[in-house]
Amino acid sequence: MLLHAQITDRGGLGSLVETFLPWFGLFVPVLLAGALWRRSASAVVALVLPATVWLNLFGGLLGDKSRPGSELTVASHNVGADNPDPAGTARDLVASGADVLALEELTEQDRGTYEKGLAKAYPHHTVQGTVGLWSKLPLSGTRSVDTKMDYGPLGDTKPAALKMTYSRALRTTVATDHGPLAVYVAHLGSVRVNPGSGFWTESRDRSAQALGQAVAAERSERVVLLGDLNGTVDDGALGGITSQLHSVQEEAGDGFGLSWPAKFPVARIDQILVRGVEPKSSWLLPATGSDHLPVAAGISW
Repeated sequence: MLLHAQITDRGGLGSLVETFLPWFGLFVPVLLAGALWRRSASAVVALVLPATVWLNLFGGLLGDKSRPGSELTVASHNVGADNPDPAGTARDLVASGADVLALEELTEQDRGTYEKGLAKAYPHHTVQGTVGLWSKLPLSGTRSVDTKMDYGPLGDTKPAALKMTYSRALRTTVATDHGPLAVYVAHLGSVRVNPGSGFWTESRDRSAQALGQAVAAERSERVVLLGDLNGTVDDGALGGITSQLHSVQEEAGDGFGLSWPAKFPVARIDQILVRGVEPKSSWLLPATGSDHLPVAAGISW
């Protein structure tokens, strides 16, 4: 736990460890039980070190750090390409009351369902490839963000015919009462666990690097990033992003806010990251037909 940043990422080992890093704390009570069974005072004392390291890394997530006074509610949800009830998911998201709503993993088949279901509550929206943003406030300056996805046998070359179809990130400006807010929506590449090659993260890492470069070039002082990053904020591979933006869950959340998989969440890979605004609260929304839980946050100026 203490040296997780030094673990090699060859074969994705470092990312794998950092994805499940909080769960390493479960070894502490197991070792404590063994120490008590052996009646070993030295072993009990030795466990102070890993317990202290875990509390230093994650103790701040145990309490509720939310505060009143949010002025804008944002939410993000990977709606799932295999979602059996997109219409129901749209109704659930409207019920959240979010002012700005990001959706990832939109399919051509379900896009119309979401547009119809969200139209009344969100008069402004944009869809770029498989990601979209719905807003109660006007949008402007919308564009696709090229995250240099790897297309398998196509290698690093992205055919022009596929570039927009497979766009997985966008940038737009939301007009708020306090001035413009730059909002990014992203769905980084997937990760795979393969017995032969280990934890495969190459596609995710490439898109994370490209997204980090886009955020670094952003001129707006106030930035919000919403999306499925397929990684936790502890994952060093996302350092180009997390070094510039802060996690609302870490600063204003209640607990760990684990979002995936929905039936038994073990990691928070759905993120809301900010710069130039103040996180007031962060929470999970009820489960939908997706394999991800929606995440939401309240922010203020």
